[in-house]
Amino acid sequence: MIDRYDLIVIGSGTGGYVAAIRAAQLGLRTAVVERQPVLGGTCLNWGCIPTKTLLEHAHALKIVRHAADWGIRLDRAQAAPIIDLPQVLARQARVVTGLTRGVEYLFKKHQIEWIKGTARLAGPGRVEVSGERPRRIEAREILIATGSAPRHVPGITVDRTRIITSDEAVGLARVPASIVVMGSGAVGVEFASIYRSFGSDVTLVEVLPRLVPQEDEAVSAELEKSFRKHGISVRTSSRVVSADIDGPSVAITIGDTAGQTEALRVDVLLVAVGRAPVTDGLGIAEAGVALDRGYVRVDTLYRTSIAGVSAIGDVISLGDRAHPQLAHLSSAEGIVVAERVAGLAARPIDYDHVPSCTYCDPEIGSVGLTEAEAIRRGHDVRVGTFPFSAIGRARIANETDGFVKIVGEATHDQLLGVHIVGPRATELVAEAVVALRLESTVEELVRTIHAHPTLSEAVGEAAHAAHGAPIHI
Repeated sequence: MIDRYDLIVIGSGTGGYVAAIRAAQLGLRTAVVERQPVLGGTCLNWGCIPTKTLLEHAHALKIVRHAADWGIRLDRAQAAPIIDLPQVLARQARVVTGLTRGVEYLFKKHQIEWIKGTARLAGPGRVEVSGERPRRIEAREILIATGSAPRHVPGITVDRTRIITSDEAVGLARVPASIVVMGSGAVGVEFASIYRSFGSDVTLVEVLPRLVPQEDEAVSAELEKSFRKHGISVRTSSRVVSADIDGPSVAITIGDTAGQTEALRVDVLLVAVGRAPVTDGLGIAEAGVALDRGYVRVDTLYRTSIAGVSAIGDVISLGDRAHPQLAHLSSAEGIVVAERVAGLAARPIDYDHVPSCTYCDPEIGSVGLTEAEAIRRGHDVRVGTFPFSAIGRARIANETDGFVKIVGEATHDQLLGVHIVGPRATELVAEAVVALRLESTVEELVRTIHAHPTLSEAVGEAAHAAHGAPIHI
């Protein structure tokens, strides 16, 4: 007997499980195939949540280390505060377990069937599941939501002990004395922050001329300045030429664009050069699903080249446009698919309105066009920048690095982008996302009253600055 569903979702990450829940809410009989022993995918189990838990511990450690500045006296007989990594990892596990159990509860609440095993496309509307209980299932729509995995570099062998990826970095049993981080995207700069805060000697290597190259250039410059101030060695326009395990350490050669080389010996090399789509074992090629450089090619409503098969999240390609690998974007795409399959009027996502959040120290939150991209698209651009050092709440919190930058269009005052580097930037950016969604002008941000004293005042002040009249600087 073959079980039949309205929607089969392959993968239970933030895209897959959200799509399943929304589909079930709309009355669709839904099943999710997941080969891991837990629900939630990479973000919940090995990515976003465990990483950000480590970052919160790093932030707490920073506060404790400066206890004297806050008028808090620690026992003078004790040594300087250090991180207890086993205890940190135990709390990290509790956080993750609580959330994965929450997803399981939601599946039961919405009567979503969790099919444990590995899925393979087996023809129109059919999926074969291998595992402890092999079975064939059918649906009128199949959704591929298998996500991504750390990308490897030819010539550098990951042994998962000395040369590692983010999967291992979230659970290191000890703080390495020294670490080289290869790549300065979100993963790279977050782990550079974590392990520098925990006490490691950190070197960050980026092949491009600046850190976080997807961000506005001013944000990149500010982050590099802050990293250097806090003792992180930065090597831009450089690459790891070779990395060989030598006993208890890794021998690394770094080369720059000028042909200069540098030899380092460190405890750990973290390879954080991006993520590759997970399509192994899916039978995609046999099913005739069109691929683009290994990613599943989709249209604006996430339909593949095969009728009845859709795809979302890190596994997809939008063709000419780069697709951000973001958990919250995968969730939004999953809702679009669920509503389309249920017969609702689905609307394409405006990718200019997708926020990007990086949880390094200082944090980065951005949405919309960078200044360079706005100029490239032909806008008459004007910008306004306001530093957190002039914000009362930032001084109270002793978190004064960074700024808010607003990119606006001069002729009609259209808000084009907001870029924040500084304290709690990942929370502050939400205001900008709403403003862009509602097609706000910069003037409307100027006239929006921001409570005092708050960090969000920097957003209003940056809007004033875009009009040439900042109040507090």
